[in-house]
Amino acid sequence: MVEGGDLVDLTDPVIGLPGDMTALLGLGDEAWERAMGAPSTSARRWRLEQVQLLAPVTSPPKILAIGSNYRKHVEEMGHELTAHQYWFNKQRTSVTGPSADIVLPAVSEQLDYEGELGVVIRRRAKSIPAARWLEVVAGFTVVNDVSVRDWQAHSPTFTMGKSFDTHCPLGPWIVTPDEVGDVRSLSLRTWVNGELRQDTTTGDMIFGPDEMIEYLTTVFPLEPGDVLLTGTPPGVGAGMKPPRWLKAGDVVRIEIDRVGVLENTVVSEPPVAPSPSPVVR
Repeated sequence: MVEGGDLVDLTDPVIGLPGDMTALLGLGDEAWERAMGAPSTSARRWRLEQVQLLAPVTSPPKILAIGSNYRKHVEEMGHELTAHQYWFNKQRTSVTGPSADIVLPAVSEQLDYEGELGVVIRRRAKSIPAARWLEVVAGFTVVNDVSVRDWQAHSPTFTMGKSFDTHCPLGPWIVTPDEVGDVRSLSLRTWVNGELRQDTTTGDMIFGPDEMIEYLTTVFPLEPGDVLLTGTPPGVGAGMKPPRWLKAGDVVRIEIDRVGVLENTVVSEPPVAPSPSPVVR
């Protein structure tokens, strides 16, 4: 639990909670209330500058992302507005930390960024009406829906181009709904090497998180620790003429007001180590 510049250790015996976010959320309301009260306890603390932050949810049960959900992004890609929500998934092994490296895969040069608001699910949710969406939300985080565009086009589900290792930077923390306020009025900005590429507000979303949760839970349950990606605004590399792909050494910074900042450096995929020669005796 972050309080000011301190981290309060929820695994301290004074509090006694697990050190994994999905496990904590799975314990239900009583554990959540214990976590919320952690700053008032004598639990051990560290300064933020003393630690390296990992993704707040390191292995979500599901990562679900909505496509074409900002009007101006739909326009820049030359697509038509859809009447229904368009969802795809990223494999949970793609999650990496808020300052970790993004690996440029050896199989493609079409690496792209997508700054997005993420929603973390707090409790199991099935058939949730839009008016009750906040009852099932733990909070919000910043996500980079890193995309390998040519591999994304390999299949209509997008999964292959969205799921490379390190292609879901997530964090730096989960901010609770009371701290964020109106999720349709957040400024979202993305820089590449200091150049502002994406600059909009979440008010340009076609479908809000309330509608997303109602739509998804009509079909299947959401579970504690699931992460929903709410779409990206205009300014992605694929939308430029000519396209501007990320390359090794680039620094991508994504900032969402009242939520946080991701800053990740692109690195080349290391060469595969040769297999050891067999020993002949």
